[in-house]
Amino acid sequence: MNDRNTSDHHIFELDLTEHEARRRTEVLAALGDTWDPIAVMEGEAEANRLLYSGLDADQQATYDMLVAAGVLPPAGQA
Repeated sequence: MNDRNTSDHHIFELDLTEHEARRRTEVLAALGDTWDPIAVMEGEAEANRLLYSGLDADQQATYDMLVAAGVLPPAGQA
Protein backbone atom coordinates (compact mmCIF):
# COMPACT_ATOMS: atom_id res chain seq x y z
CA MET A 1 0.00 0.00 0.00
CA ASN A 2 1.30 3.44 -0.92
CA ASP A 3 0.51 5.93 1.83
CA ARG A 4 1.31 9.39 0.47
CA ASN A 5 1.04 10.90 3.98
CA THR A 6 4.47 10.38 5.48
CA SER A 7 6.26 12.14 8.29
CA ASP A 8 7.92 14.37 5.69
CA HIS A 9 4.98 14.97 3.37
CA HIS A 10 1.30 15.54 4.00
CA ILE A 11 -1.46 15.85 1.41
CA PHE A 12 -3.30 19.14 1.66
CA GLU A 13 -6.33 19.87 -0.50
CA LEU A 14 -8.23 23.13 -0.71
CA ASP A 15 -11.37 23.69 -2.76
CA LEU A 16 -11.39 27.29 -4.02
CA THR A 17 -14.75 27.05 -5.80
CA GLU A 18 -16.62 29.17 -3.25
CA HIS A 19 -13.80 31.72 -3.09
CA GLU A 20 -13.69 32.01 -6.89
CA ALA A 21 -17.44 32.56 -7.10
CA ARG A 22 -17.21 35.29 -4.46
CA ARG A 23 -14.22 36.88 -6.22
CA ARG A 24 -16.09 37.01 -9.55
CA THR A 25 -19.13 38.52 -7.85
CA GLU A 26 -16.97 41.23 -6.28
CA VAL A 27 -15.26 42.00 -9.59
CA LEU A 28 -18.60 42.47 -11.34
CA ALA A 29 -19.88 44.61 -8.46
CA ALA A 30 -16.75 46.79 -8.68
CA LEU A 31 -17.26 47.28 -12.42
CA GLY A 32 -20.71 48.68 -11.73
CA ASP A 33 -23.88 48.86 -13.77
CA THR A 34 -22.43 51.21 -16.38
CA TRP A 35 -19.70 48.82 -17.55
CA ASP A 36 -20.25 47.96 -21.20
CA PRO A 37 -18.00 45.06 -22.30
CA ILE A 38 -18.87 45.54 -25.99
CA ALA A 39 -17.84 49.21 -25.85
CA VAL A 40 -14.61 48.23 -24.09
CA MET A 41 -13.78 45.66 -26.78
CA GLU A 42 -14.58 48.13 -29.55
CA GLY A 43 -12.37 50.74 -27.87
CA GLU A 44 -9.49 48.28 -27.61
CA ALA A 45 -9.88 47.33 -31.27
CA GLU A 46 -9.82 51.02 -32.27
CA ALA A 47 -6.74 51.62 -30.12
CA ASN A 48 -5.04 48.67 -31.80
CA ARG A 49 -5.90 50.03 -35.25
CA LEU A 50 -4.49 53.44 -34.31
CA LEU A 51 -1.36 51.89 -32.82
CA TYR A 52 -0.42 50.20 -36.09
CA SER A 53 -1.63 52.90 -38.49
CA GLY A 54 0.69 55.35 -40.21
CA LEU A 55 3.75 53.11 -40.04
CA ASP A 56 6.71 53.99 -42.22
CA ALA A 57 8.17 51.33 -44.55
CA ASP A 58 10.61 49.89 -41.98
CA GLN A 59 7.97 49.80 -39.25
CA GLN A 60 5.49 48.14 -41.61
CA ALA A 61 8.08 45.53 -42.59
CA THR A 62 8.72 44.78 -38.90
CA TYR A 63 4.98 44.60 -38.22
CA ASP A 64 4.49 42.23 -41.18
CA MET A 65 7.37 40.05 -39.94
CA LEU A 66 5.83 39.86 -36.44
CA VAL A 67 2.43 38.95 -37.88
CA ALA A 68 3.99 36.26 -40.09
CA ALA A 69 5.84 34.85 -37.06
CA GLY A 70 2.60 34.72 -35.08
CA VAL A 71 3.78 37.24 -32.48
CA LEU A 72 1.03 39.72 -33.42
CA PRO A 73 -2.43 38.87 -34.74
CA PRO A 74 -3.29 39.92 -38.29
CA ALA A 75 -4.99 43.30 -38.67
CA GLY A 76 -8.61 43.17 -37.56
CA GLN A 77 -8.12 40.14 -35.31
CA ALA A 78 -6.71 41.83 -32.20
